[in-house]
Amino acid sequence: MTIRNLDDLLAEGVSGRRVLVRADLNVPLDKQTGDITDDGRIRAVLPTLSALVQAGAKVVVCSHLGRPKGAPDPQFSLRPVAGRLGELLGAPVHFAEDTVGDSARACVDGLADGQVALLENLRFNKGETSKDDAERGAFADQLAAFGDAYVDDAFGAVHRKHASVFDVPARLPHVAGRLVLREVEVLSRLTGAPERPYVVVLGGSKVSDKLAVIEALLPTVDRLLIGGGMCFTFLKAQGHEVGTSLLEEEMVETCRNLLERSEGKIMLPVDVVAADAFAPDAAHDTVRADGIPSHRLGLDIGPETVAGFAAAISQAKTIFWNGPMGVFEMPAFAAGTRGVAEAITKTDAFSVVGGGDSAAAVRALGLDESSFGHISTGGGASLEYLEGKTLPGIAALED
Repeated sequence: MTIRNLDDLLAEGVSGRRVLVRADLNVPLDKQTGDITDDGRIRAVLPTLSALVQAGAKVVVCSHLGRPKGAPDPQFSLRPVAGRLGELLGAPVHFAEDTVGDSARACVDGLADGQVALLENLRFNKGETSKDDAERGAFADQLAAFGDAYVDDAFGAVHRKHASVFDVPARLPHVAGRLVLREVEVLSRLTGAPERPYVVVLGGSKVSDKLAVIEALLPTVDRLLIGGGMCFTFLKAQGHEVGTSLLEEEMVETCRNLLERSEGKIMLPVDVVAADAFAPDAAHDTVRADGIPSHRLGLDIGPETVAGFAAAISQAKTIFWNGPMGVFEMPAFAAGTRGVAEAITKTDAFSVVGGGDSAAAVRALGLDESSFGHISTGGGASLEYLEGKTLPGIAALED
């Protein structure tokens, strides 16, 4: 696989040229105020944007935010992102009121060398996510008209066959941005010959969301630690009652089969924090994993499990973590996620946090991001890479 990178483009010279950058600025917004609650994805693209600005390019940034239905929706506007991006770059970012319409054209045409424009949400246009090649291609034609070259720095979107990710690179000279290049390099270390012991920590809500990556990793890992809501389907597969905890009944037999094939690699919780309700102020206490009361639901792993997971983590030379251990957004149920994260930071292992909720947890819990080897910006993309799938956005950059 040969992929040209940003340095190749910069070496050719970009001063005065329009460079279309696909970024992943899909940041969480406060539903009440519209304020950005975590700007991690904006900061992640700064190295690429700053390099282009300093080289004198006219930088046109495009991104999605949320899941609008192919039409403008104010709650998914990228306007707040433009403001924050300008603050981080130290210069105003011009904002287009549409993606490929009159405002976008005027905004791009008005750029001076070294200036940055942000187009409105890509998903306000049906062509971005269309499964019809012609419709998607027509939208890609409009986007590509804004650039003389294309940079993909949106790792969180490379697993999508969308116009801005898959079709635009075919229409312009294309390279991988700093972030995408780093993500691929890091994940290649995990899929190549990782230093052992190799420990994977998986959490999150559903087994079905992680089944493919479990299947792919089970033969190669030394230990697989499972927490979060998904652990209760595994506990059910062991014959334990799980009360009103999250359960995928249709996955119980699959989990039983995975446990049988795992040769003891899979570690499950031995205690959990069980609550009366899914609420931050719900009555709760720690119970054995095989003794969850029928009227209660598990919302976090317990302290004995944290200690056991931490012991396994302490032996690791390579660690991949994806998915929180509990409902970390509620302080009463954040100890498990914090405990596992802190255990990872105390090792000398090469550690990768697999994006999504895990990356959000690191920041929400106030942990030092530099204590981890790499924090991915793409939860779904990183999982699919580890599954061995071909990622459309990466394939589109190959020469």
